[in-house]
Amino acid sequence: MDKTLKRMATMQRMQVTGLELFYTKGYFNTSVDDILKKLSLSKGAFYYHFESKEDFFLQIVQNLMARKVYSTLIEPIEGHDNPLELITNCFDDALETAVHNEMDFGCILSNFLTEFQGKNENIMKHLGDIVSIWEVNLVSTLQKGKYNGYIDRHVDCEAVATYLISSYFGIRTLMVGTAPSARKYRFMAQLRQYFKSIEAKPIAI
Repeated sequence: MDKTLKRMATMQRMQVTGLELFYTKGYFNTSVDDILKKLSLSKGAFYYHFESKEDFFLQIVQNLMARKVYSTLIEPIEGHDNPLELITNCFDDALETAVHNEMDFGCILSNFLTEFQGKNENIMKHLGDIVSIWEVNLVSTLQKGKYNGYIDRHVDCEAVATYLISSYFGIRTLMVGTAPSARKYRFMAQLRQYFKSIEAKPIAI
């Protein structure tokens, strides 16, 4: 058991460090030698755990990125409360974390989707699966909001989900530049205005 736990801890450390390296430099600008140097590993030790750089990255996607998206953008909006408030608070918290990240290079998922587009179908599928899961959960949350009377019954939940994902990717890209806090504030103000336009209106008696 001790050996298993030690191996799991080693794998976790390797993947966390690898993700930081890929996020900072990009996948295609990161060589296996870069990974070995960062992890203080021999080639033999690396290839004992992973078949290739791609295999290493895919394990990071499955074990770290998917969990991160779930804990940051999916889990906080689950439940039967007002979904517009849940999503607002979720985005606000996620963006606030980015404001205080001195090594911010934008949304990890969005960055890799852009980098791998047209270059690696296998990795794109795994990244696309994370987006699909996020999208399905957003649609489900919005539909529950319609059913529970929080969102106008004419609202297209699939379209709203697409808008939210693309706008989140967009603001995270813009926040890499100057004044991330101010950009976040303006984005959140407009998001709240948008949500007001799709919330269910009181029925006049």
